[in-house]
Amino acid sequence: MYNSFLDLAKERYSVRKYSEKKIPSELLDKVLEAGKLAPTACNNQPQKIMVIDTPEGFEKLKKSTPYTFGAPAMLIICYDKDEAWESPFNGQTSGYVDASIVTTHMILEATELGFGTCWVMYFDPAVLSKEFNLSENLVPVALLPIGYPAEDAKPAKMHEDRKDIHKTVI
Repeated sequence: MYNSFLDLAKERYSVRKYSEKKIPSELLDKVLEAGKLAPTACNNQPQKIMVIDTPEGFEKLKKSTPYTFGAPAMLIICYDKDEAWESPFNGQTSGYVDASIVTTHMILEATELGFGTCWVMYFDPAVLSKEFNLSENLVPVALLPIGYPAEDAKPAKMHEDRKDIHKTVI
């Protein structure tokens, strides 16, 4: 447990090496619940999440990305183009933002529960869509390997590098 949200945020890092230990389904359900509770534009909730935790599923994943890091499970976070809110000012939809907020909520809940995650954007969406038979209206936004960090897992060297707040707040 963390004393505060900032403690959790400071300790969280992108895990790139996982234990083979499986995630108990009741804990994975809590991570998915955190995604369900995430705010989305007009509360449209366009997110669609696939849980991949079988060897066959990982074989399909590896056709679109090399970055599975040995995790016992991977979440594919998509949004449904037909359900995303559309701005009347510029026609942009909320899909990517909504899926990103959902992903962030799941990352933080996973951290609270003692799991590691790593936001993966390096994947071929066309291959992913084909391998998992995603309908044309589903847009994959992120892959989220999730599991217990390996005993020798550690943050990347750049993890501690943060710009001064005066350079990011204008």
